[in-house]
Amino acid sequence: MSPRPESAAVVIVGGGAVGTAAAYHLARLGITDVVVCERETLGSGSTGKSAGGIRLQFGDELNVRLSLRSLAELERFEELTGQPIDLVQPGYLFLLDDERDVGVFRQALAVQQALGVPSREITPAEARELVPQLTLDGIVTATYCPRDGYMTADAVVRGYAAAAAARGVRICQSCPVTAIRTGAGGRIVGVDTAQGPIATDTVICAAGAWSAEVGRLAGVELPVVGLPRWMHFTPSDGGLPARLPLTIDFSSGFYFHREGAGLVFGGREQEVEGLAEHVARRLPVLLELPVTSSWWGYYEVSPDENAIVGEAAAPGRFLYATGFSGHGFQQAPAVGEHLAELVAGLPPTLDLSPFDVARFAAGHERREAFVV
Repeated sequence: MSPRPESAAVVIVGGGAVGTAAAYHLARLGITDVVVCERETLGSGSTGKSAGGIRLQFGDELNVRLSLRSLAELERFEELTGQPIDLVQPGYLFLLDDERDVGVFRQALAVQQALGVPSREITPAEARELVPQLTLDGIVTATYCPRDGYMTADAVVRGYAAAAAARGVRICQSCPVTAIRTGAGGRIVGVDTAQGPIATDTVICAAGAWSAEVGRLAGVELPVVGLPRWMHFTPSDGGLPARLPLTIDFSSGFYFHREGAGLVFGGREQEVEGLAEHVARRLPVLLELPVTSSWWGYYEVSPDENAIVGEAAAPGRFLYATGFSGHGFQQAPAVGEHLAELVAGLPPTLDLSPFDVARFAAGHERREAFVV
């Protein structure tokens, strides 16, 4: 979208939801000498392969706060950026068949409700009212939040990028960063890209599953690995309700939701055949529907399946936001805001210091229980 500049106040590595949200929020704060370096095309990494969901149902209080902040922005997204994102909010429905999970979910509900989240525990019969075709064998209970939903992930990236570019941010596609250069005192002095060098003293790593590789360019260890996850599309809906919650069989990881006139479904198994047992047990009507396309993307997974967000001790001005373990897209608005505040030296709207990468070396892992 833009030619490579010779210099920039900030270089953002990664043009997915987190990177473009950071660019938008920097521009909103008046920091527009920014370039986004995307290795392929905007949203071509994990964002474009995601389910596009957002939920307020988390076990970690900080994740609940992040999602509340993000959802507030996404609910106003067209007003803020001019880009419609097709946000629908039929809720997330978690199905629980393990008593150990029930206790964890009940504790989390108390945290969520204390923060104003309208989540609640419902009976299996109430779950079937929401999804009449469900098979409830073994289900002990369920939780549901009507504000949860999903949207078009690519549209979010387009909206952030266009709004940032309109304020002067430059977007460079097919522009992978190949080196991060430091000078006296270990300070960042620039990056090298496939299109040439860019002088800068501030780099934001928002590279998703490729963040460990980018971190190593700066001498920073970001313990993130890419975990492939598949999704499958069926063009018909098997008579499921038009307003269908994103439904998750928590113990197996099998989930499904509407996609236009059809359905999208997936889970921990890569192939449709591997999901067949879970489908037969929870939504047998899905076995009767044709699968016309499948695709995969990465979860970028951290050791405690929680986000890694902060600024490196050395080199300074190397910021990072990664390791979301499947919920990076939905938390991108609040994380992008936080990164912009770090760059600007402003007090953070949300204190995300518990997500600093240093927690691993200090033995302070912060595990998120609600990982699908």
